[in-house]
Amino acid sequence: MTTTSDTTYEFRIAGPADTGAIEGIDGSFTTATVFSVTVTGEGFALREVPVDPPLVKVFPEDDGSDGAAGDEDGEDPADGDSRTFVAVAADGGLAGFAEVSYSPWNRRLTIEDIEVAPDHRGRGLGRALMGHAVDFARERGAGHVWLEVTNINAPAIHAYRRLGFAFCGLDTSLYQGTESEGEHALYMSMPCP
Repeated sequence: MTTTSDTTYEFRIAGPADTGAIEGIDGSFTTATVFSVTVTGEGFALREVPVDPPLVKVFPEDDGSDGAAGDEDGEDPADGDSRTFVAVAADGGLAGFAEVSYSPWNRRLTIEDIEVAPDHRGRGLGRALMGHAVDFARERGAGHVWLEVTNINAPAIHAYRRLGFAFCGLDTSLYQGTESEGEHALYMSMPCP
């Protein structure tokens, strides 16, 4: 059990029974700013700009094919180089999760997805989930932790920067042909302490 901002959560590795609750977490967000991306011949620049009215982003439903909480064949989700950590609130409801995978060839731990339910945001839960991910990274011998975030998710970008992440790349085409067309993928990383 861990207490964050006077609220107690249980953190554990997700199992197959957690799949529905993970899929049910509302990852939407509202923001009054976005990061404008300017691409030049020498790289790219970011500038935070206001948006009025505030932008509301609802992510499209995932097809569920990545097996975040464990394989359908009963394989132990704690085996191998992937984990999904969940935070369970005192009432037994799922408050958040962090899905991660480790690549030995480049010693990178990738944050595949991290979400905190709206009622639990602002309590340090994302930081705690990221702490579990970093602990797993250390276990695996990772040299760095890496993630992708859309340029319009200013709240997440600010949170990642507070955790020690820095911008390391841009993909202007990742979201082409998707419901997120027009957004840009920003890549962030931090050394694994």
